[in-house]
Amino acid sequence: MHVTRLYSGEDGESHFEDMEIEVGGEAEIGRLSVRIPATGLVLRETTGDYNYDWHNAPQRQYILMLDGSVDITVGSGETRRLSTGDILLCEDTTGRGHISRAVDGQPRRSVFVTLE
Repeated sequence: MHVTRLYSGEDGESHFEDMEIEVGGEAEIGRLSVRIPATGLVLRETTGDYNYDWHNAPQRQYILMLDGSVDITVGSGETRRLSTGDILLCEDTTGRGHISRAVDGQPRRSVFVTLE
């Protein structure tokens, strides 16, 4: 399963990395990944005018996009759009961080799964 990783590099800037989480086996309930330990779950709604300048993730966390889209810009200047169904592993807890911007004035709903 595709995951976009957002992390802090040794240069103090945030970067993107594409990664895959293996799902396998054929269980009665579908193909599963290994269990990923989590510490909490946060449900979030943002308005269509949400624009958050440079900031760090408060902790390592997965962000699961339920609906809507967000444009995220990292230190290299690259911007990626995450939309419904996308998964972000946010690990840029140090350095300059990233920018998050609403897309087309639309609200967004997401789930934050916090990690140790």
